[in-house]
Order: sequence, then structure tokens, then C-alpha cells
Amino acid sequence: MATPADERVTVGLVHGLHGLRGAVRVEVLSDDPSRFAVGSVLFVEGDTRPLTIDWTGPANPGLLVSFAEVQSREEADPLRQRYLEALPGEPLPPDTYYWHQLEGLTVSTTTGETLGSVVDVFRAGGGEVYVVRGGDRGEILVPAVSDIVVDLDPPAGRLVVDPVALDLPQKPPRRRRRHELTREERKAARKRPRKAPGGG
Repeated sequence: MATPADERVTVGLVHGLHGLRGAVRVEVLSDDPSRFAVGSVLFVEGDTRPLTIDWTGPANPGLLVSFAEVQSREEADPLRQRYLEALPGEPLPPDTYYWHQLEGLTVSTTTGETLGSVVDVFRAGGGEVYVVRGGDRGEILVPAVSDIVVDLDPPAGRLVVDPVALDLPQKPPRRRRRHELTREERKAARKRPRKAPGGG
């Protein structure tokens, strides 16, 4: 039976081929080693056909993986640079989420500035990094560490970061337009002396 793609989670990325019998070199993107146990079933992103793991071996870095349904280098070639997905397993521990649950979260700072939304997640140096776009500051990379991410709440659709820990440069205060001033501020502005044209 076909498996809906939106129910699957990303567990690996195929970086290249190995040998002549269809094995591939995989960057592991899951903390669950059972995802790549012999007999496990994976799917290529966007494809409903199952791939059954029949052999694995160490690679540096990553893992070598062979699928029962892929018997030659030619059959494995379309897998290059494709993500591998699996069905969700046991419920995750509290405060732990799959990457696809983080995409689309609104990202803001503890001071209330909206930075954009999470558009991608990747692994770097043993940790995860959130790619944030859509705000005035352009693309921002947010390391997933507790000193920076102070509130992560996918059910509420939010991710809050500490701008100081993230080392965001301070934005100058926006100059308010006249209609945003209070009556007293407008009166004070009218009373300020203006420099005459051409004056010294």
C-alpha cells in the first residue's frame, strides 16, 4: 500500500555510490540507529516505492547502504543527492521533534522582533541548525542550542531566540512617522526652532 509522503520523516541523504552492485553512501540524519538496520524499509523523497535495506557497512563519514530493490550502479544512480525517508516510529521523547515539524515555525527574538520562519534544517558539527528567512535581516542561521533557542513550541507555531546569544547586531530604532506620534509629541515638534536656509 502506498505511504503518504507527509507521514514520513527524513533519516538520511544519499551523497554518492559505492561499488558496482548498487550500494550508496549515506549521510545519516537520524539519532535512531534502527532506521538503518537490515530489514528496515525506507523511501526516496517524493516516491512511494519501498526500499528494503539488505546490507550496511561503515563509511567515513556516514554509512554504506544496499537495498534489495537496487541491484546495480545504474539503478542506484538516480538516488544521488536524494533524501531517504522512513515511517514515524515510537513517539519521540518530550520536547523532541522531527525536522518537518519545525519547518514553517515563526521565529522571533525575546525582544519581540520577528526574524522570519524556519525554511530548512540541517546538521553541522554534530548539532542541528535552523535556516530562517523572510524577515528584514535576510537569511539567519540559528544553531539549535539552549543558550540561543529559549523557547521551541511547534504546536504553538513559534521559536524564540536570544538575540544577544545569537550575536545579532542591534537594529537602530525606527523613526516614527508623524501620525504615530502622540499629540504632545507633535506639539513639541512644532515648537522646535528650525535652522534658516543658508544660515551659519
